[in-house]
Amino acid sequence: MEDELQQMKNLGKTSVQWLHAAGIHNEADLRRLGAIHAYRAVKTRGFRTSKVLLYAIEGALLDQHWCDLPLEVKASLNEQVSGLDREALRPHTTAVEK
Repeated sequence: MEDELQQMKNLGKTSVQWLHAAGIHNEADLRRLGAIHAYRAVKTRGFRTSKVLLYAIEGALLDQHWCDLPLEVKASLNEQVSGLDREALRPHTTAVEK
């Protein structure tokens, strides 16, 4: 039986294995997280991802090939991922430190 995620456009065997390793096991999981958080979940597991995975996940959610995503959509995805990366690097202060 083929995996539900593999039925989605753009998602092949390797990307689906990565998604599973990140705790994303079906389309509902992927839709609940969205492309940005699913991509970050895979990346934080230590897999050597590229932005193509980010675009592939977004395309899968939209049922369109990742190459056909408009440049504005790709730019927005990149900006959102960069924002999460910056947030992760920002030192967190506690109430006592404030």
